[in-house]
Amino acid sequence: MDIIMAEKPYKLGDQNTSDIVVQLRNYEGRPERFYSHSFILINKSKFFADKLSCLDSGASIEIQCSKSNYDYHVKLLRLLYLPIEAFWDSLDTVKSAIGILQVAVGFGCEEIAKACVQYLEAIPWEDKEEEEILKTVSKLGPIAMPILARIQPVDARATKNVLVSAIRFATSIGGSCPPFDDNLRTSAQEQVEYMLAADADTPLITSDDEVKSVVKMGLSKICSSFEKELSSLLLESDLTSETAEDKIRQCLLDIEWMSNILPKMDLMKEFVTNWTEISDKILGVIEDKKLDSSMWALKLKVIELTGKVLDAVGYGSVILPAPCRVKLLKTWLPYIRKMKPLLELKSSKEVEFPHKMDEDLCGNIEEAIVQLVLALPSNDQAEILTDWMKTEQVKYPDLSEAFEVWCFRTKSAKRRLLEGGLDRVGNATLSL
Repeated sequence: MDIIMAEKPYKLGDQNTSDIVVQLRNYEGRPERFYSHSFILINKSKFFADKLSCLDSGASIEIQCSKSNYDYHVKLLRLLYLPIEAFWDSLDTVKSAIGILQVAVGFGCEEIAKACVQYLEAIPWEDKEEEEILKTVSKLGPIAMPILARIQPVDARATKNVLVSAIRFATSIGGSCPPFDDNLRTSAQEQVEYMLAADADTPLITSDDEVKSVVKMGLSKICSSFEKELSSLLLESDLTSETAEDKIRQCLLDIEWMSNILPKMDLMKEFVTNWTEISDKILGVIEDKKLDSSMWALKLKVIELTGKVLDAVGYGSVILPAPCRVKLLKTWLPYIRKMKPLLELKSSKEVEFPHKMDEDLCGNIEEAIVQLVLALPSNDQAEILTDWMKTEQVKYPDLSEAFEVWCFRTKSAKRRLLEGGLDRVGNATLSL
């Protein structure tokens, strides 16, 4: 067929210059006629070039469209008449670009398809849009692959480098612009925790020695900062100073964050060890008479973090020698026993007082302590149970279960050892 040569700009729908009609049969069955120009169609589309090679001038091409892609066919025909620099102004949404891209690939419109790919590759996506892009790109082949560059899997080395940098920033102390730095640190902490969430690739990161080393250093740095702030607290002339309390509160929040990520890296023992080492100093400060009626939020947070330590040790996720477990109990049990009724009393007197040991926290700590007591040597159990029954706060924690088990074991210990042929090891009688 004869091809009309381009002497002036053509317009879609211009019947005076049109030499071919494209009929789009829409989802309602009625075709819509678009007066077109074979010169444009042949140069911009392989599909139309093949169709027009065997048609006479003035003929028509019918294209069947679905309800979902009809509008994109119309937009494609219009784009065929635009210069390439005007494409991006017409691709105003992700949804539209995806639809046009699919049609462009089907019609062999390489120029338009590339423009759609560049548009999608360059603009931000919403989560729902990203899902649609992934579905579409997987069907379109290599031409659409550049769109996926931003979500391609990162190699392990690059992932580790980013994570290590994030951990260092998340555990950094101080800075030239504290409010700004604090926001960034909080964001870094959230993303580190997200990166360490369980999935197929996480073990590759959490088992890396460099990552573990950076986490350990970060924990040590945060604990040291906490010790420093505690030590300076009693030197403050104004113990109600918000600055002093805020610094300690931030340290505790950082420690709490560390306690959340360490189990994911099999490093909970590091947390338990660090907390145990500074326990005496913590109690030395927060039990000072100067703080009897203040800093309730910090005291409660200390109990919450201690609860995590007791849980880890009590249920065996962190293994410590018996003397360490005994010291841990003797250090914290009296304080927890004392603070629970004080917090409840304060809460009963002040309606808006938020710092109270809730049922879940109380229950978790109590169960962990019971398990911890039951795993101690019998004589240590006896000492702790004796002290428990001498106190006024015998109701919490309730060690009745541990007491019952201890009584049963004490009555049956000698018999069971004799039945097993073991009543002495060396010069020491075993008591179970």
